[in-house]
Amino acid sequence: MKAEELRDMSVEELKVKENDLRESLFRLRFRLGLGETDPVKKYRQEKKDLARVLTVMRQRSSQQ
Repeated sequence: MKAEELRDMSVEELKVKENDLRESLFRLRFRLGLGETDPVKKYRQEKKDLARVLTVMRQRSSQQ
């Protein structure tokens, strides 16, 4: 997901996206803990997406 796409989203949509990513990361961490190596790439990507979402939310809160 690109930052431009996130900037076009509303605050409510960003909050939903944040919750979805946090839940997904929880599940991926659980799978990694079981020894699976398949979700490593997806885990890294979702961490970056979550950081982007949080960055956009912080930028919006500081502008207001």
